[in-house]
Amino acid sequence: MNAEIYLDNNSNLHRLDPRTKIITFLLTFIAILLFENPIWMLPITALILLQLIVSNSFRNLGRIRYILMVLTISSLVLWNIFAKGVTPFFWFLTEESFMFSIARTLLMILMISAGMILISTTRNEELVLGMIRLGMPYRVGFAISTALRLVPTIASTAMTISQAQRSRGLDLDSGNLIERVRKFLPLLVPVFISTIRNTNIFGMALESKGFGALEKRTYFLDLKMRSMDYAVIAFAFIFVGASVAMYFMGYGRIPGLTRF
Repeated sequence: MNAEIYLDNNSNLHRLDPRTKIITFLLTFIAILLFENPIWMLPITALILLQLIVSNSFRNLGRIRYILMVLTISSLVLWNIFAKGVTPFFWFLTEESFMFSIARTLLMILMISAGMILISTTRNEELVLGMIRLGMPYRVGFAISTALRLVPTIASTAMTISQAQRSRGLDLDSGNLIERVRKFLPLLVPVFISTIRNTNIFGMALESKGFGALEKRTYFLDLKMRSMDYAVIAFAFIFVGASVAMYFMGYGRIPGLTRF
């Protein structure tokens, strides 16, 4: 199993400037958060699905499918408990709370999908350089870059340790879900120790190379905006502007909905 998140494809999304993808990612969050009614979330849902298909990011979403299933079920249940309406639907459910729970669940899945599209189509160094070009301090960008780089490293370490324990006769696949989770818990200790050791070595390497000695830095990558980037940013602003206008006109709300 490959622990790398970035997908080395040659899609149109991959060829966009990282600044374009960061800006559209932030604007996507605004469009997702505006509406309570899931019907009014269908346009942004269709756009995110199109991006997932074009970039083939479904592959990375499939790696967290069990987490998405748990989040979906828990969100549907909890939002029906903490939201009420005036129209009975089924048992303790109301039509308003049911519609709202679908919208909140869809919101969560769309946010995760938008983030997955961003990191699946943008190399780590390009993503950080795009953030720096947009005004983020270099130290903050480097911290984000390091955190993103550690995710596949930790995942790879966990897989290596689990395979080593399987070769020694540890059965990690039998039993129910609780028993399997209990078997994996002891493996977290060597994973954490290995991560702390690697982080310490990484810190010493940074100090030996004089990290932060100069404020002005040079970069190997050279980012250039093209006409396609400007077109995508313009479309994103128009789409979000229209969504905000619809929101202030009162569209996308659920009459009779009350929330705790």
